[in-house]
Amino acid sequence: MYGFIGTGEITAAIVTGLSAGTAPDVFLSPRGREVSRELGARFPNVHVCASNQEVLDNATSVVIAVRPPIGQAVLEELTFRPEHVVISALAGVRVDQLRAWTAPAGRVVRSIPLPSAARGQSLTAMFPDDPAARELYERVGGVVVPREEETLEAFSAATSTFAAHLDYLATIADWLAERGAGAEAASAYVTHVFGQLGILVSQQTDTLAALTGKHMTPGGINEQFLARLREAGVPDTVRSGLDGILSRLRS
Repeated sequence: MYGFIGTGEITAAIVTGLSAGTAPDVFLSPRGREVSRELGARFPNVHVCASNQEVLDNATSVVIAVRPPIGQAVLEELTFRPEHVVISALAGVRVDQLRAWTAPAGRVVRSIPLPSAARGQSLTAMFPDDPAARELYERVGGVVVPREEETLEAFSAATSTFAAHLDYLATIADWLAERGAGAEAASAYVTHVFGQLGILVSQQTDTLAALTGKHMTPGGINEQFLARLREAGVPDTVRSGLDGILSRLRS
C-alpha cells in the first residue's frame, strides 16, 4: 500500500502508472482535491483520505510530493511511525533534513520521478537505494541510483532543461510556419520528427556523442547547424545554466 502527500502532476503520473494491471491500494491526501477526486473516480484502487494524517495511518510507504517551500510545515505537523518509508520528491531537500522533519520514520529516500511514470516509462533517480522505493519506481519504469547524494542533485538539475528543450522545438516550428508551412502543419511536423528521434535514442546503445556523429555527414546541413550553435557558445551556456541550477539546489 502506498500513500501520497500532495496531489499534483507527479503524483497523478505515478498513481496512473501504478493503477495499470494488478494495482496496489493507494491512499491520497485531500491536498489538490480536484486531482484526488479525478484519480479516485478513475481507479478503484485509489482512496482519497480526509487528511494527510489519514494517509500515514493507512500506508507504510509514503511519497511526499508537495512544493518544497511548504515541505517542512506539512511534514512536521504529521505523526510518523518507525515503520514508515518516506519517499521524497521534494527538489533540493536533503536526506538529513527529511529525517529531522519525519522522525521517527525509519527510512528516508530522495527521488526524482518523471511524468512518463504515467506510461510505466519513468527512469527514476533516487538516493539512497531502498527496497520499498525501488519496488515502487520499478512498477512505473526503472531506477538509477547514484553513489552520492550530491550526484542526485545533478540529476535533479538536468530535469530543469525540459522547458528549454520544448522552447527550442517551438522555435523551430515557428520558423517553419513563418516560411509558409502554416502553424498546425509546422507543429505536427516538428513534433513527429523529434518524437521519432526520441524513440530512436531510447532504443540505441550508443552514447549520445556517438549518435550525434551518426546524424551528421561531412559538409552536410546537420554539421553546419551544429557548428553554428557551437560558435555561438550554446554548449557553454547550457553548462553554465546547469551549474547555476545545481548551486541553487545545493544552497
